[in-house]
Amino acid sequence: MSNNYICYTPVTTLIASQFNMLNIDNKTIGEIFTEAVKLWPDELFFISPRTNESPKFELSYSAAFERVKSYENSFTKAGYGYGERVALLVGNRVDHYLIKLAANNLGMSIVPLNPDSSPHEVLYILNDSNTILTITDETHIASIRPIAKLTKNHIKIYNIDDISRSFPICEKKYPILSINPKSEASLLYTSGTTGHPKGCILSHEYELMCGDSYRSIGPPVKLKINSDRIFNPLPSFHINAGVLTFFASILTGNCLVQPMRFSASTWWRDIEETKATVFHYLGVVIAVILKKIKKTNVDLSSLRVGLGAGVEPALHEEFENFFQVPLIEVWGMTEMCRLLAVNEEPRLIHTRAMGRPRPDLEVRVINENGIDVPIGSPGEMIVRHSEACPRKGAFSGYLGNEETTEYTWRGGWFHTGDTVVMDQSKMLYFIDRQKNIIRRAGENIAAAEIENCILQNDVVLSVACIAVPDELREEEVLACIVLKNKNNNKQKTADTLFNHVYEKLAYFKVPGWILFIDKLPTTGTQKVLKHKIFPNNENPITRPDVFDLRQFKIRKNHK
Repeated sequence: MSNNYICYTPVTTLIASQFNMLNIDNKTIGEIFTEAVKLWPDELFFISPRTNESPKFELSYSAAFERVKSYENSFTKAGYGYGERVALLVGNRVDHYLIKLAANNLGMSIVPLNPDSSPHEVLYILNDSNTILTITDETHIASIRPIAKLTKNHIKIYNIDDISRSFPICEKKYPILSINPKSEASLLYTSGTTGHPKGCILSHEYELMCGDSYRSIGPPVKLKINSDRIFNPLPSFHINAGVLTFFASILTGNCLVQPMRFSASTWWRDIEETKATVFHYLGVVIAVILKKIKKTNVDLSSLRVGLGAGVEPALHEEFENFFQVPLIEVWGMTEMCRLLAVNEEPRLIHTRAMGRPRPDLEVRVINENGIDVPIGSPGEMIVRHSEACPRKGAFSGYLGNEETTEYTWRGGWFHTGDTVVMDQSKMLYFIDRQKNIIRRAGENIAAAEIENCILQNDVVLSVACIAVPDELREEEVLACIVLKNKNNNKQKTADTLFNHVYEKLAYFKVPGWILFIDKLPTTGTQKVLKHKIFPNNENPITRPDVFDLRQFKIRKNHK
């Protein structure tokens, strides 16, 4: 590695670094990455598991630094500078992270794009973010070219796989400003599960605090300096892999292991071959693994813990019994990704427990009038850093939407939109997103609870419960179900699933309507896009193949 860039730390300092994590106070991302390279030049920075098309790829911290500098020089030579935003569409390649680091070193921000977004969605993000350059690769360039021509800025495109070309020249003049912890590092768009996505502005300070919140989780998660390899199959455009895991790895001198995409068929093989010690999951990942692979002969001796959110209680114990790996449930969101975690025993795996408040994240549970609800009662979770500095370590706001930003921060607390319950020990239990609460005849019903119950039946592959209008009861529950075997007798299956839920939940929570569909629309992180299940304002209960079971929803003591 060239000494023109950095000077390595003496051996005595390197030894000390094994016991002292990097201090992020008043630091920028570039400063932290440079310090990490000084301390751990030869440690692995990134691993991409082998595929049918390519062998396993590994990159050290020092080699990553060289490539970051190369990208940085390309930006500078082409004329890009402080305050510019660059869209990224390269999938889960290491280049996503290298380009991000290079851009951040120059005071630029990245706008990660979801390869599965529709052209309309990508066009909206490119226009909203005012990017003038999109960096992509051979895999994705054909999809971005026609969109680029429609953008208001007529964005330029650079293909990183075309080594014969240089970055497109930028003729703008940029101010000479110093990069600081408040500088924008990323513009991450929400998944848009209820409409147009919102651009969340993330600063250097925020992203480093995300990584710090991860590395501060206690056992069994507790990351060890230069000892962990974190397998994260989630997309690089999402905050989980692209910010949270990425910076936790850098702050501890560890390695991010990222496959090109989640694959149940290669899941355990990839973990074995990369010697991963920690893996990340979403609830859907655990559900798919259990439905497809309930045992494996691969060597999992390196693996010690899974970290994620949304595993259904019905599947949590089953997974741990099969694979002897604890699943640690956490809570976080793009706007406030300071993790809460259920890492101490008892972990309450038969519930939707998601952690307790921490010293740098205060929590209240309130009703619609902003009043704290009694212990054990559901309400909206609101959070802040502290009374003195409520927004410290939070996102910087929604791009171009100060009104929405201030509304989410009303009263000095960030309103998460999550409905939760807090018990006497301050443990928080996730109920559902507020927008997924179905109001039937005065009862508030969490769609997630019904979905969890339906998923317990082996015939079901996936399910989404939504509210449909009801002339008598305001709203009724519609269950949209994807079956493992689409040839099942639909009437018999509908009756079986209705009775299954009826036996386990209160009568009013049972689906009044059941509709079998081929698949559910999802985001790149496998969140169901409920507003896209029935586009163009279609009323699903008018479909001829929907099953109306409302007459069977009677109080059990009147049965």
